[in-house]
Amino acid sequence: MIDNNSILQKLDGLVSRFEEVSTLITDPSVIADQQRFVKLTREYKDLGDIMDARKRYIACLNSIAEAKDILANENDPEMREMAREELSVNEELQPKIEEEIKIALVPKDPEDAKNVEMEIRAGTGGDEACLFAGDLFAMYKKFCEAKGWNLSITSVSEGAVGGFKEIDFAVSGDGVYGILKYESGVHRVQRVPVTESNGRMQTSAATVAVLPEADKFEVNINEGEIKWDTFRSSGAGGQNVNKVESGVRLRYMWKNPNTGETEEILIECTETRDQPKNKERALARLRTFIYDKEHQKYIDDIASRRKTLVSTGDRSAKIRTYNFPQGRVTDHRIGYTTHDLQGFLGGDIQDMIDALTVAENAERMKEAEL
Repeated sequence: MIDNNSILQKLDGLVSRFEEVSTLITDPSVIADQQRFVKLTREYKDLGDIMDARKRYIACLNSIAEAKDILANENDPEMREMAREELSVNEELQPKIEEEIKIALVPKDPEDAKNVEMEIRAGTGGDEACLFAGDLFAMYKKFCEAKGWNLSITSVSEGAVGGFKEIDFAVSGDGVYGILKYESGVHRVQRVPVTESNGRMQTSAATVAVLPEADKFEVNINEGEIKWDTFRSSGAGGQNVNKVESGVRLRYMWKNPNTGETEEILIECTETRDQPKNKERALARLRTFIYDKEHQKYIDDIASRRKTLVSTGDRSAKIRTYNFPQGRVTDHRIGYTTHDLQGFLGGDIQDMIDALTVAENAERMKEAEL
């Protein structure tokens, strides 16, 4: 059991900050500064959750103290029985609230609340890798639908026999990055491909990248320097799709602050038949791309400090194997295995994500000495 006083001291120290933030978010000058306002609003929500836990924790400790007092000083059998029940319930509740508080006190990743841009690319394995990339996309699509999140495809390059060489898509909803960030890395599949006539098992791979979507005020882009082209989209959509130049392509020269080199960024978007909407999506992807590059140093710093952290964002790390002959999925970062391969590919991935979240929280608590 943790020392109650040390937990209460940590919580009491946050009361004045909660009151300060409560006042600040109603200040017109703070509301006018969008970047600061968004940051403080997130802090207010996080602190509000901690204050709620503090209230429940104090009530729990008080109930334990009162029950013990009754048992020590009261002779009425009925009162003593009620006190024993009260004590039992609250002694069981106490460690649960303490664990909740410990997790809440761990510094949160400010990116966790954001929407994401995801990329799935076929790796080694030719046509079979493209088919596997298609399986992974279907898995995430079903998972997002179950969560009530919105998924929209931004660009796609199909494989010769099905699946995708590459597919980029955006996911928006509540706390998306904090949940999907664990999916970044190399996913391997071991199975007999439908493209294999001799029935031999093959190992193929696809790479998944999960990028937090950048807010407008986080990235400085000189929109006047963007070169825009329009073109006719191809694909499903009837006659209109080939007659209207709804597809957009942007070119932007950007100086990488990490290397000092200037590079050209090229982004295409054919997501909708509406050209202005496609321009908006292309700009959002440009912001996210630059944000990701500029924050790579930050990610590398975290990765070097926390060698075993499950969500470093390292896209070259082999994180998971999908073994069809044995019907299992194994996550190599935490040694977690499920034998429900079909259910997993059907979008039932929450248990795996929960296990990864617990592992990361345990490391963060260790680091924060909680």
